[in-house]
Amino acid sequence: MAEAGAADQVANLHLDEVTGEQVSKSELKKRQKQRQLEDKKREKAAAAPPKPKAQKSEEEEESQLTPNQYYEIRCRKIQQLRQSKAPNPYPHKFKVTTDLRDFLKRHESIKTGEHLKDVEVRLGGRIYTKRASGTKLVFYDIRAEGVKVQVMCQAQEAAGEVPFEQQHEHLRRGDIIGIVGYPGRTAPRNRPEGELSIFAREIILLTPCLHQIPSEHYGFKDQEQRYRQRYLDLIMNDNSRNVFLTRSKMITYIRRYFDEKDFVEVETPMMNAIAGGATAKPFVTHHNDLDMNLFMRVAPELYLKMLIVGGLERVYELGRQFRNEGIDLTHNPEFTTCEFYMAYADVYDIMDITEDLVSGLVKHVTGGYQTTFHTQTGEEYQVNWEKPWKRIDMIGALEEACGEKFPPGEELHTTATNDFLKRMLKKTNVECTPPHTNARMLDKLVGEFIEETCINPTFITGHPQMMSPLAKYHRDRPGLCERFEAFVCKKEIVNAYTELNDPFDQRLRFEEQARQKDQGDDEAQMVDENFCTSLEFGLPPTGGWGMGIDRLVMFLTNNYSIKEVLAFPFMKEEAYQGKEKKPAAEMVGIKPEVEEGIRESGFDASKSLLIDNEFVNLIRNQLKWQITKRASFM
Repeated sequence: MAEAGAADQVANLHLDEVTGEQVSKSELKKRQKQRQLEDKKREKAAAAPPKPKAQKSEEEEESQLTPNQYYEIRCRKIQQLRQSKAPNPYPHKFKVTTDLRDFLKRHESIKTGEHLKDVEVRLGGRIYTKRASGTKLVFYDIRAEGVKVQVMCQAQEAAGEVPFEQQHEHLRRGDIIGIVGYPGRTAPRNRPEGELSIFAREIILLTPCLHQIPSEHYGFKDQEQRYRQRYLDLIMNDNSRNVFLTRSKMITYIRRYFDEKDFVEVETPMMNAIAGGATAKPFVTHHNDLDMNLFMRVAPELYLKMLIVGGLERVYELGRQFRNEGIDLTHNPEFTTCEFYMAYADVYDIMDITEDLVSGLVKHVTGGYQTTFHTQTGEEYQVNWEKPWKRIDMIGALEEACGEKFPPGEELHTTATNDFLKRMLKKTNVECTPPHTNARMLDKLVGEFIEETCINPTFITGHPQMMSPLAKYHRDRPGLCERFEAFVCKKEIVNAYTELNDPFDQRLRFEEQARQKDQGDDEAQMVDENFCTSLEFGLPPTGGWGMGIDRLVMFLTNNYSIKEVLAFPFMKEEAYQGKEKKPAAEMVGIKPEVEEGIRESGFDASKSLLIDNEFVNLIRNQLKWQITKRASFM
């Protein structure tokens, strides 16, 4: 019976010709039906037209371009807008009534989903990101005044003469736009709280950006390019912006401090026949009309003291100095200082003012007296600026460091002291580049053994007279003078002294400086006869002071490089590799317009240096006419 049943089952199986399997009749029908359905699907798919590939937006395609390709394409598009004026890419005016900082504070309490449609916002800003969700919804992240806000643009909210799509199709990252809208907070589905935003009714292109700006993810971090393109650095890096805001805040505080103490702010010449006022190597320039060389000022000191002679008893000047010396992390050929001179004050009064000014400045800028500074090598200094500051006697500290008694003050300028100092340099393994004058060797020893200990603000006092040709001799210590230098984080920030007002002594000091110059010291000062004459009219007992602004900004913003605190630091000329990039006007074929009164020269300047006299005279007469016309309005 079992064998007969098995035979019946085998007889009821059918061959599946596709798979070669023996299956039941019902299973075979099921498989055949499924295959028929799949065949129909394939036929339908084959007959259907091919699906269009998802097209990338213009922004996505442009993101794949090289910077030069992007620049060229962008220039051409903006040139088309310049010609069509639809829209004008460089409009004359957009009325701004909203400060973005105030906007964020005023409307931070708006609830999720709430809109204030009756409050008009008119704001200008730069696009940092652009995000589109279909053709009817666009988001922008806008920055202005150092803060950011989201702008939400919906087609149903669009107003103005330009349709929604045309308002947005030309806009790219980096463009400056005008926004007209109202405040509100978004109501996202994926999180409970929305983002405070401007709901735009109209977007107006105010100024296009022709270049790709770096992405916010990667940023703009190349140090050299940040210095060369400070404008782009400020666009991309809030830290750089904050440094210059802090710098401005510091200068404003210093001005107010002196103004409140009855000082008069003055301006003195930038070019001088004699480079005086500081021990430094000057820049030389030339005055064509007078056919004479002039020196860019290394310090305003002599002029300021001449003003004291004239009866302006409290004067100060904030300004640029120029010194033709090395460039490093703390030195730039041009830099900013503040100098003040105060009649009837001495070095001890100036010390008190220094402590009061600087400690108050630090409190004003940072909110406290403690700051942190990091060096290039990663050392961290915790600096306490609170007064009173430590005071170190120079000669006493050097004697302790070298383990020997130094010659008395009145002998520090002698040849015997020169031999002694050379022996001290050799003994302590301190190198000093020629010329080996007493002042230079002493300065090297001070830098090695005293300055290196000055982390918190410290006064170094008791300088030899030969190191200070403009300072008054010490009232109690022969051979020394009444001078101090203030150091922080091992760097000098202030130099001050009781001013030398004895015309006889001053001339002897200048002659000593001239002797050092003859020995090869390019930084030694020259004799200024006009200044010596002014002293003969009588300089009252006076205290003088100078502070480096740039270096103080470095310490308070935690930057070890002076280039970080200068808006446009001095840089070597950039070496271009290959072909130089064409300017935007040349890229799109714009020709310069001829100025009225100046005809075209009609020659190829690249092939010829010859210009006819008639053309030269025409240009000269045109310039004279413009200068005369301008002067009539002054």
